[in-house]
Order: sequence, then structure tokens, then C-alpha cells
Amino acid sequence: MKRNRLGQSELYVSEIGLGCMSLGTDKEKGIALVHQALEGGINFLDTADLYHEGLNEEIVGEAVDGRRSEVIIATKVGNRWEPGKEGWTWDPSKAYIKEAVKDSLRRLQTDYIDLYQLHGGTLEDPIEETIEAFEELKQEGLIRYYGISSIRPNVIREYAQRSNIVSVMSQYSIIDRRPEEQVLPLLEEKGISLIARGPVAKGILTRTGAAKLAKGYLEYSEEELSELYATLLEQGGSGRDLAHTAIRFALASPTVAAVIPGASSMEQLLHNIAASAAEELSAAELAQIRKISKGSGYAQHR
Repeated sequence: MKRNRLGQSELYVSEIGLGCMSLGTDKEKGIALVHQALEGGINFLDTADLYHEGLNEEIVGEAVDGRRSEVIIATKVGNRWEPGKEGWTWDPSKAYIKEAVKDSLRRLQTDYIDLYQLHGGTLEDPIEETIEAFEELKQEGLIRYYGISSIRPNVIREYAQRSNIVSVMSQYSIIDRRPEEQVLPLLEEKGISLIARGPVAKGILTRTGAAKLAKGYLEYSEEELSELYATLLEQGGSGRDLAHTAIRFALASPTVAAVIPGASSMEQLLHNIAASAAEELSAAELAQIRKISKGSGYAQHR
């Protein structure tokens, strides 16, 4: 599988990674999915301390035991869970980040994290303090690089200008082209990669996605979404699977280093991996997709 350089780092990630949030809570099943991903050429695993209160990191840690050098592990921090309290609280403080990393390292059964990501962020955060925490973790050898996971252009802009992030994880697909307006041009200018999550838009952009059109999606009404869906199916004909078209669309941007579709079954995982062998979209195909889909920007957090 093709590998791309993540920003200006020394990390080369498989163009299709594994979004581990979808692995579930069955350890045996989750470990089997990770092992199949590795056998299929995936080397990039994305998890977070938030997922199932740390269980997801534990599954990833057990799955890569003995194979740590083969994988690039990305995890996230900032959402604080405290036993006895309901839900999570947002905490981007230096003290919390430097404490939370120890728990993630323990659950992942490793002594370093390849990519440590801030799991959100607002302009009200102590941004300099947050950056300082990540820089110190780099110096201490606990993380190799850091990035942020955000859909807020104003927050992304601050970190792109003030820190050494190598990546931004953000939602990006045929039916969520919002990053094209501000985020992708900024990242290209700064030499920062986009990690595209949601490339098949919660399963809508698959051949079985027709059942999910009723609720619409972002600015798309059910009618608009149904029309686009039918056009995309017709455009692909029998030559290219719709999900593969969606994944190749996200990867067509030179700023996108990897897409991270989730997979809760072996069938889904193998289908995602197969997209790496699918023919890249031509310039004409890309232009047509952009013509029939919406290229709207972010209404908030500009």
C-alpha cells in the first residue's frame, strides 16, 4: 500500500489507515481486525483516550504487542474522564496533558507515541501552554510528533502559525468539502498534512448507503442527497465501487496524507483496504464530482 509523508515529519503513513473507534469493546474481535489491517498493508492506527474510556487504546496496545516497530500509533488527549463523574470535561492544560500521556502509554503498552493529537480545541484555551506541553513531551521522548484533531478553522489557524504540528485531523468527504475553503490551502502553505476522517460519511457514500439518506447530511436535504447519491452510482458504473470513489476523492488532495475509515467488521476492513488498489480519479472525474456536490465552507469558527 502506498505510504505518504505526514507533514514535515519522518513518519510515512499508509494512505488508508484504520480509525480504531469503530473496533467496539470485544477485545478478541478488535485485535483480529487490527491484525488483518496490518496484514493488508495498513501501518497507521488512530485511537484516543476518549474511546470507551481507554479500552480502545488497550485493544490497540494488545494487538500490536511484539509488532510495535511496524506501526504508527496516533492517539488523542484533552477530554478528561474522572471516575464517579458523568461524561467528559475539556482540559487542554499542560498539567493534564503531561499526566494523561502516561496513562495512554500504559494502555498502549509502549514507551512512545508516534503522533499525539489535541482532541479538539477552542480559542479560549491556554494555547501557548498546550503547545509547551507537547513540545516538552517531544523533548522527553514520550511522543515523536504532535497534531490537532479539529474542524474549527480559527483554531487550526492558531496552531498552524504558532506550533510545530505536523498534521490536522478533520472531517473531509465528497459531501463535506468544507476544508477546501480555508483549511486545505493553509495546510498546504505550511507543509502540514490533513488526516481525513469520515471519507465515506458514516456509510452514506457506500453501495448500501441508500438506507441512510433520509436524515440528510450537513446542508444536504434528503432529496439533494438522494440525487447526488444516484449520480455518483451512475458515474461509477460497474467499474468502481462508490466507497472506493469516496476514499480516492479525499486522497486526491496532495495535502491529504491518509484517510481513516472505520471498520467494525472484517468485510468492511477488507473493502477499505481494497480502495488502495482502486484506480485514482482522473482530473475530469474530480471536476465532475465537485460540480455535482456542494463546496460550502464553515459557517462557524471562521
